[in-house]
Amino acid sequence: MSRSRRVYVVYCHPLADSFIAAVRDRAMAGLATAGHDVRMTDLYADGFRPELDCDEHVRYGEPPTTKRGITAYATTLSWCDTLVLVYPTWWSAQPAMLRGWFDRVWVQGVAFDLPTTGRFIRPKLTNIKRIVAITSHGSSKWVNAIEGEAGKRTVTRSLRLMCNRLARTTWLALYRIDRTTPAQRAAFLDRVERQMRRI
Repeated sequence: MSRSRRVYVVYCHPLADSFIAAVRDRAMAGLATAGHDVRMTDLYADGFRPELDCDEHVRYGEPPTTKRGITAYATTLSWCDTLVLVYPTWWSAQPAMLRGWFDRVWVQGVAFDLPTTGRFIRPKLTNIKRIVAITSHGSSKWVNAIEGEAGKRTVTRSLRLMCNRLARTTWLALYRIDRTTPAQRAAFLDRVERQMRRI
């Protein structure tokens, strides 16, 4: 049996009755069955402000405690060892709300430090050893590959580089969702719950 993990689930969808909400519920059920310690953020329910405003941009290099509205998110990122992102793919990537969460929360002092000497930033989220992205796409996997899979690259490359150097990534995606059958959507939900039990 796998060890208990500290899991941070970040959920992003504006509709309470969406398929992605059902995905979130099944992910949470799988994590609960496995006995993991779970904290969940619903960005829309929180009223999270995604835009990086002028003041924050000017003070970007200041400590994260000086940034309005990100302390709780930053604290939970530093607490977890597993990050689960649940969202729909829009325009080949994460919704603006989730991208804004990356912009405003994964900042200097939280996700990385800028060295005074040397060429490379230093990752700070070395506590995170697993990242799971669970998403849906309107287009096929083939079309996403042609488009460059921007959302997938953000998770498996950009975010991962700020985490533990041995961090693993898992990509769970339902493609062509508008053309899937109820049975296919149900099968995907089952897959999500199984994966969360095994995490």
